[in-house]
Amino acid sequence: MIKNILWDFDGVIIDSMAIREYGFREIFKNFDKQSVDKLIQYHNNNGGLSRFHKIEYFFSNILKQNITQNEILQYADKFTTIMRQELINPKHLIIETVKFIKNNYKNYNFHIVSGSENNELNYLCKKLNLSQYFISIHGSPTPKNDLVSTIITDYNYSLNETILIGDSINDYEAAIANKIEFYGYNNKDLKNKAKIYIDNFNIVI
Repeated sequence: MIKNILWDFDGVIIDSMAIREYGFREIFKNFDKQSVDKLIQYHNNNGGLSRFHKIEYFFSNILKQNITQNEILQYADKFTTIMRQELINPKHLIIETVKFIKNNYKNYNFHIVSGSENNELNYLCKKLNLSQYFISIHGSPTPKNDLVSTIITDYNYSLNETILIGDSINDYEAAIANKIEFYGYNNKDLKNKAKIYIDNFNIVI
């Protein structure tokens, strides 16, 4: 019996992929397009990873350049500014997911575990009137594996009563690492990995 649901944010609760792609292109607009295109491909394939990781990946793996932690934070701050401006618009919310959350938050223990930056994530949830539906909301730079582990430990959740709903391979890996079930959503490539694939939320989990 499922009692605890850990939700990814981007691609599950909010349709943000195009906005986040725009953000990366904007903060790296002074770099050559071919290199930025490679980052966008990596971003699309790894939706659950944080911006901090992706910024470092861009310099270290694509540009083959060193980057300091301070420089990573500077780029991440620019990215956050863009996200706060763009993603507070309710039109980006995934309606069927939000409806399920609103209708069922008293029936389950809901938490958010996201690759989005923690302060920005909490800001967006507050602005979008979502915060009250979740016991806790957690984002990066803490890796998702660790976020999931901390919630399970802090709330003493039983593993067989806890699931993670996500749309990326990184969500799947975080669930497997913590020995909980993974439910896929909004990414057909996950159908062969997820125990259950959610085609729509007009269901009872």
